[in-house]
Amino acid sequence: MQTKPYNILIVLITLFSFSCNQLEKHKEPILAQHHDTNKHWSYNGETSPEHWAEIEKNSDCNGHQQSPINIIHIKADSIHVENELKFEYKPNTIVNDVENNGHSIQFDFEAGDYIDYKNERYCLKQIHFHEPSEHKIDGIIYPIEIHLVHTSKSGKVTVLAILGKEGEESQLFEFFESFLPLESGAKKEIHESVDLSSFPLKDKEYYSYGGSFTTPPCTESINWVVFKEPVILSVEEVLKLKENMPINNYRNEQPLNDRIVQYHF
Repeated sequence: MQTKPYNILIVLITLFSFSCNQLEKHKEPILAQHHDTNKHWSYNGETSPEHWAEIEKNSDCNGHQQSPINIIHIKADSIHVENELKFEYKPNTIVNDVENNGHSIQFDFEAGDYIDYKNERYCLKQIHFHEPSEHKIDGIIYPIEIHLVHTSKSGKVTVLAILGKEGEESQLFEFFESFLPLESGAKKEIHESVDLSSFPLKDKEYYSYGGSFTTPPCTESINWVVFKEPVILSVEEVLKLKENMPINNYRNEQPLNDRIVQYHF
């Protein structure tokens, strides 16, 4: 019976040596739920967002802290905290694969890159897109919204939301779209590097609030960071993404209820 203490020691060593690389191997249930490819919900007809709470009985879709929201700038609490959000993206972030999951185009990343948010590390997991935007700022709807999904070792999730408007061509989006078109349900292996610093996020103003995933099961207790200034991409880039996703793959605006939106400047 001397093997029991040894086994316990091995478990403790495994837990304390947790890293972004190990997080990649141990998918969190909360994130796996977000990417359920089951087609029982959609963006139109009888399974559209207005009916998600009815058809997803065990979800949070009828909760009181749901996303997306309309952010009213004048009503947000203005705060200034140094280094609350820090980016640790390398110039050669490795994209593992791209998938058309029937709801969006999703790029999955290999372990390594992360953000530091409120003194906690969140590893970059994936990027996906919504057209038009899900979040609004002062009622304005943008042509596209990009979600960068990050998870911590404790299972918490922080999503960076970047709004996009039409203008000049973006090399970053040209890279992502070079792997399209992709039929619904299809997946491509990539294993190529990309420089995410093309997203001008460092030292930018943003809003934060507590919300939910914007797809079923609409899990709550998600940290949202919505950047105030949109990035720019060409009309052609917007249309190419749109052609590879369901039409209007956005969830309707949710009530703010008693939540407070903070404006970080």
